[in-house]
Amino acid sequence: MNKHKPMPKTDRRGFLGSVASGAAAIGLSALATPISVATAESLPQDTDIEAWFAGIKGKHKMVFDVTQPHGIYPFAWPRVFLMTNEMTGAMGKDCNAVVVLRHEAIPYAFEDRLWTKYKFGEVFKAEDPATKAPALRNPFAKPKLDEYKVPGAGTVLIGINELQESGVMFCVCGMAITVFTTRVAQGMNMDPVEVKKDWLSGLLPGIKVVPSGVWAVGRAQERGCGYCFAG
Repeated sequence: MNKHKPMPKTDRRGFLGSVASGAAAIGLSALATPISVATAESLPQDTDIEAWFAGIKGKHKMVFDVTQPHGIYPFAWPRVFLMTNEMTGAMGKDCNAVVVLRHEAIPYAFEDRLWTKYKFGEVFKAEDPATKAPALRNPFAKPKLDEYKVPGAGTVLIGINELQESGVMFCVCGMAITVFTTRVAQGMNMDPVEVKKDWLSGLLPGIKVVPSGVWAVGRAQERGCGYCFAG
């Protein structure tokens, strides 16, 4: 007697249902529309995205995988990477840092207006380091001078704009944008298509929308980047 029963086949609808169930388990319970809205057809079609990753040419390379709000760390680690490379003689063009904002970290790709309008601090459980309350602004978009200090190191330049000026590359997950705009739109009784357009109109300068965050992590590693989990 064969003790091993054949595994049942899972059709596409069943697979998508299991993905939706998994999403609910990680905080997407408000997402009633089928997860299939986040198919490739609804994602950004950027013809120069591969060329963007081709810009990773330094000797020392790291991709920072940011999956959720995690205080200052997703922005401090890229700065530490650059600073300590400088301390060991690797300057400027010798280094590449790529920050991938995906899953619940995607709000950091957007301007303050959207944080206030869509209550990103509550939706994504993102705390404002200054108030310790759900953020009503993007605390790392363009921080004030001396806003962030580290004991023993003093002021650290970890604003997204400051990191970009140092050559750090930022991208955001297009798949997560599609999923979360659908969820938020349903909660606010709005059109998901219009909400997505609004979010994309508020993208911070220089941040690239990629098909998915895991895709981007893979591309960066194919270009020789080491991997650092950053929240």
